[in-house]
Amino acid sequence: MIFAFGLVYLLWGSTYLAIDIAVQGIPPALMCGVRFSIAGVVMLAACAAMKKRIWYPLRQIALCAVVGILLLMGGNLTLCWAELSVPSGLAALIVAVIPLWFLVLDSLLLGHHRLSGRGKAGLGLGIAGLLILFWPQLHADSAVGHRELFSCLSLLAGSFSWALGSVLAKRWQSGMDLFSAIAWQVTAAGVTNLIFALAIGDFPLVQWKATGIGAILYLVVCGSWIGYTAYIWLLEHVPTSKVATYAYVNPVVAVFLGWLVLHERVDRFIVAGSVVVILAVILVTSAEVKEQTAAQLPVVETG
Repeated sequence: MIFAFGLVYLLWGSTYLAIDIAVQGIPPALMCGVRFSIAGVVMLAACAAMKKRIWYPLRQIALCAVVGILLLMGGNLTLCWAELSVPSGLAALIVAVIPLWFLVLDSLLLGHHRLSGRGKAGLGLGIAGLLILFWPQLHADSAVGHRELFSCLSLLAGSFSWALGSVLAKRWQSGMDLFSAIAWQVTAAGVTNLIFALAIGDFPLVQWKATGIGAILYLVVCGSWIGYTAYIWLLEHVPTSKVATYAYVNPVVAVFLGWLVLHERVDRFIVAGSVVVILAVILVTSAEVKEQTAAQLPVVETG
């Protein structure tokens, strides 16, 4: 169990560095398309080899595809694009607000839970932490500063997409085998990213370098296969609140590796903002979940 936690903490934390290296020569959409297509097809083949069912009604596969696109295109592609101008450590810190989005969407869309006082305090603290992280870009006058600010804001949108995909996956409850569903999600995201890369003309811009290819292979093996498998195993054996601790360990790993390998700057805004954001995530993930009574549940209008 400790080994599985170590894999999720270290491998997922290191993917921010690998993404930063990969997108230097391979456009983000193409990189995501190659990464997830390879990972997804191999996952489907592995499921078939383990005698798991992989063919389901079209509607179930379509729902998996929507979840996969929200998670791995809306969420991960946005991250890859943002890392063209934002340091990997800072990107990881902004993405760490995903549990905050998840808490809000879980309450609004699923409707079975409501925010506790501790959860609301965590949300407010998270907003304060983001303002600290964004402060240098908010006061920048140069075009570079403005581009970094836009990239940072896009990461918030990508985090929202990831959280929305996670909540919808829980709400829809496809009934598919868990690993087969994940394989279809990853495959759908890979194909969609490749189509998008073709549409925006990424292919002529690619520079196939050893470092970029190595980074993609690392993301496929360590990020999509080993890291994700360890994460799913933990969800099956450990309370979700404990598994959620990856959200405030990964940024620490990402900031350290970005500083160590890419010599990314760690200034007072990064340090202060990271402390506040991580505290906010700890508050949210440890907040008591309050069940809503039937009278408190939102009314859903039907047609």
